[in-house]
Amino acid sequence: MKLYYVYILKCEDGLTYTGITNNLSRRFLEHKNGLIKSCFTYKRRPVKLIFHQEFNDVVQAIYFEKKIKNWSARKKLALANGQYDMLQILAECRNATHSNYNPENE
Repeated sequence: MKLYYVYILKCEDGLTYTGITNNLSRRFLEHKNGLIKSCFTYKRRPVKLIFHQEFNDVVQAIYFEKKIKNWSARKKLALANGQYDMLQILAECRNATHSNYNPENE
């Protein structure tokens, strides 16, 4: 059975990178060693693997990767640190310019 991994890297500059692979150790070494110069992480090394999730189904892995790619860095770090109770809090709209913002609900 083929496995797929969604992973999050934390870069030297504090930014995060989210990716998907079928070979986590190989892909991490590519990021770590800067083998792909066009990669987001190339100029942001060293990188640290802070999270990975294993999937049996590539469609589920792609769905999960796309979902968390749009998360804030704080929310990704909460996931990586196992702070699952913070995910909902960090997902709530707290921006007055956002269409879902309603200060009467706070």
